[in-house]
Order: sequence, then C-alpha cells, then structure tokens
Amino acid sequence: MSAVAYIDARLIDPASGLDASGALLTEDGRIAGLGPDLFNDGVPDGTTVVDCAGRVLCPGLIDMRVFVGEPGAEHKETLASASEAAAAGGVTCIIVQPNTEPVIDDVALVEYIKRQARDKASVRIHPMAAITRGLLGEQMAELGLLAEADAVAFTDADRAIDNAQVMRRVLSYASAFGLLICHYPEEPALARSGVMNAGEVAMRLGLPGIPTQAETIMLERDLRLVEMTGGRYHAACLSTADAIEAMARGKARGLPVSAAAAVHSFAMNEIAVGQYRTFAKTAPPLRAEDDRLAVVAGLAEGTIDVICSCHDPQDAESKRLPFELAATGIIGLETMLPLALELYHNGALGLSDLLAKMTSRPADLLGLRGGKLAPGAPADLLIFDPDKPWRIDEERFHSKAKNTPYHDRPVQGRPWRTIVDGKVVYSDPDGN
Repeated sequence: MSAVAYIDARLIDPASGLDASGALLTEDGRIAGLGPDLFNDGVPDGTTVVDCAGRVLCPGLIDMRVFVGEPGAEHKETLASASEAAAAGGVTCIIVQPNTEPVIDDVALVEYIKRQARDKASVRIHPMAAITRGLLGEQMAELGLLAEADAVAFTDADRAIDNAQVMRRVLSYASAFGLLICHYPEEPALARSGVMNAGEVAMRLGLPGIPTQAETIMLERDLRLVEMTGGRYHAACLSTADAIEAMARGKARGLPVSAAAAVHSFAMNEIAVGQYRTFAKTAPPLRAEDDRLAVVAGLAEGTIDVICSCHDPQDAESKRLPFELAATGIIGLETMLPLALELYHNGALGLSDLLAKMTSRPADLLGLRGGKLAPGAPADLLIFDPDKPWRIDEERFHSKAKNTPYHDRPVQGRPWRTIVDGKVVYSDPDGN
C-alpha cells in the first residue's frame, strides 16, 4: 500500500489535545507521522499527496449504538448497507446491538457478525453481545466466553433488566473480569404502555406517555448496584434532567460509570411529534425542552461522555401506521456529525471536546485501538469542513431505510473523505 500525505489540514486529536495546522502521513494502513512540522523538508518521493485545503482532519467517528437488521431483518438494514451509511457519515467504526434474530447471545453469533463484517463491510464493525439469554432479563449469558470471542461490551439493547438480583449478578461478574455493561435505563412497568414523553403534548394528542421518572428510577437503582459490586456501567441513553443529575452524583462518588446521549435527545424535543409524526417516535422518547437543554448541559459539563446515533432503521410500512402502533426508531449514521456540530456552532461545546465524545471517549470505554491520531494507530480518519452548509436529503441516504425526522433540515458540516485502514471508503460526491 502506498504512502499518503494529507497536507494543509487542521489536525484535531481529542485524545492528546492537539489542534493545529499541519500534515499527516499514512503508510500500510497506519498513521506514520503527523504534526505542524511533518513535511518541512518536503513530501517524500512516491507519496500520494492529498490537499485538505484547511479542512479538519480527525480520528474517524465511533458510534456505540447502532441497530442493524442482519441477521433476521435484512429488509431493514444489512451490515453492508449500514457500513455504507456509516462511511458517508464519517463513521469508521460501528458497534452493533444484539437484538437481532437470532439474538447475539452466544459465541457463534459473535463470530458470524465478525465474519460477515470482514467480508462485506467497508468500515469496522464490532458486536455487543446480550447481557441475558434471549434478551429476556432472566439468565445471564456466557459473558466470559463472549468476551473471549471479541464482543466489545454487553447490552440488552433497548430492553432494561428489571430484576435487580440478575443485574447485581451481572455487575458482580463484570467487576471480576473488567467487562463493560451498557444498560438502557428505563423502568419497564412505567414505560410499557407509553409511546412518547408524558406531559402536555402527549395529553393534547391523546397518546399514552412515558414518564421521565422511568429513566431516573432505573438509573438510580443501577447506580446503587454499581456501588455494591464495583462493575463498570454505561448508561446507554440518558434523556432527562433528573437522570443526568443522578449520573453526575454517581461520578462525584467515584463510581466506575459513564453515559451516552442519542443525537435526537439534543437535536429535537417532543414538539417534533407534531401531528402524530411517526418519524419522530424514538427511544428514548423526545423529551420536553428543559430535558433537551439538560442533555446539552450534561455534554458540556462532561456528565455525558459519548454521543451516539441510535441508528435504528425501520421499513416504510412499519412507520405508516397510527402513532401508537408504529415502530420506534430513527436512522442516524449519516446525520450524527452535522447534528452534533450544531452544539459547536451554537457555542455549547468546543470542537475538540465535541469530537472527543464520538472518537476517543467511546474508544477508551470499549478498549478499541482507534479514536486517536498517533503514530502506529490505525489510519481511520475523517476529513470534513465544519462550516459547509447543506440540507439533509433522505433521498441521498446510503441506508436502506429512510425513517428520518430531519429531512430538509439545514445543517453545517459534512464529511469530505472517510478513510479506513488508509483507504478512502467515502468521498463527497459534490467534490468540494
């Protein structure tokens, strides 16, 4: 593989704090060097030169929460189509959830995902495995064997484990072996009949609501169990002010905990449901404006460590139903970057701090080698113009699904090149 020199770039590496104009060299799928003075004596002969024209060059994005239909629901999304969508969104690594058919709860399924990804995907794909067998919340899966098979973490996807004794055993086991437990904090009994956030909007629309307390109660329980066991715990999606405050208290007590927020939790509020817009039916549900602002503050203050897309493709038929019957979920791989950049453009977060939540922080939590610009690190890179204006167009999505509430939304910031293992896997078709 030939060497490639990326010149005239704004290098941003959240892991080291680097933010400077300079250049980067890749060789054989690895970063060979970088910095403001890298090519002071000229670019070596035989090196391909890419002029970044002042664009940002940073680690490729890592998305910790991606739902894919394969195996079992390939009509919604395949590993191949999800990887194309990821590349178009500047995402070089996706972590797929285990709620497939069959569930990823044994070694054979972990190996299947790895093999299919190796053969079909243009970006890196790692599976999370199920915490409990069949995602039923009753019997712990073989976490040790699944970890040996390279499951990067454990989750029951969009289901919460309501049995506290089961969760205690899981966290105790995780503590002994250093495993990461990613839990969706939502008390099932309180949330089961709801289809959107409980409150004035739900009452006006006549829809059953999910109270914010469902998230807070489950998170508070989990934090107490972490205190008992010492297990590493990650709240998969926080969306409420009270839960974010509880997470802040847990961190202040020194608990080994972290949290993520889905893009939709800060990009929209419950008003987006409008007149029963099923494309705005999400998990966790779109909350009130005070909660949305609390998510933004939680990201800025560091209580929330990670931004994820919660990419959840649904076919058109499952969304063309009355709101209460329609499938939950929206796609997000191709809109995560520009919607997250709204936080930068609005002054809520600095650019390096924002990118850290989609690069170095998820890499650190999952023990991945990517997420940083450093000699010897994988050449998984994103080059983008943070100020480029455009409108989101669902017809240009690479995903099989089109279930987005963001169609025609004006945004700023778009990938120019996405690079995995030193190879360009996406190039802006507009060329600028």
